[in-house]
Amino acid sequence: MSQPDLFVVCKNCGSEVSPYVTECPYCGQRVRKRAPKIDRGAAPPRRRRRTKLPRLRAEEIAGIAPDTRPYATLALMVACIASTLIYAADPGIDLGHVAVPFNDQVWRLFVTPFLHTDQLGYGFVALVAVGIFGTLLERRFGALAVLGTFILAGAAGAWLTVVLETPPLLDDRPFYLVFGANGAALGLLCAWLVDDRMAARRGDDRENDLLGVYVIAAVLVLLSLTTEEANIAAAVGGAVVGTLIGLALPILTRRAGH
Repeated sequence: MSQPDLFVVCKNCGSEVSPYVTECPYCGQRVRKRAPKIDRGAAPPRRRRRTKLPRLRAEEIAGIAPDTRPYATLALMVACIASTLIYAADPGIDLGHVAVPFNDQVWRLFVTPFLHTDQLGYGFVALVAVGIFGTLLERRFGALAVLGTFILAGAAGAWLTVVLETPPLLDDRPFYLVFGANGAALGLLCAWLVDDRMAARRGDDRENDLLGVYVIAAVLVLLSLTTEEANIAAAVGGAVVGTLIGLALPILTRRAGH
């Protein structure tokens, strides 16, 4: 394809003028009848405008649906509180706690995370963690994610305690009991934390205060070391399962969305 000249010479005044004009700007002499067409080439691809989300309202948190009520989390907390009240009324009642050595009643592994004794400090801290991270997880992934994480992390922690048979540091009896939601609470915490860190790696920094998260995790681990009904193996098992669930939840959510 021929290219236009860089300039043309006016025959009247001898000035060099643009090839895209028809009259000389210096003397007014007509240079050509019409200017050559400009070859613009292929039009550059249009940049797609990024969809802009509306600004967050005062009660909104990035990545969380504000209108979702944490009913599953509340139900878990109510069940744990009810077990504490029942045990306080009759400490001899068997609600389904795990005893080590284990008696092969597998259903107890799934029940014991809901049970708390009269150790109010341990129960309070565990339920506060369940309430905080259960609510955050439920508002992002729904009720089934919270229920599944609580039950699976709690049961995994109890199972690991049975397998390793690691008695509490304060217990010198030939058998001991495993109570409470320390493993389930750490599972919820780890599931939420893993999802938050994965989002940050994708460039979606939700600007959460992680210092408080680490403090709560440390307190739960310390309780597992110093409370008879809790157990460090339960804490480790719950944290591991919660981490795996945190890795899987975004993938499962995207597939469900398709």
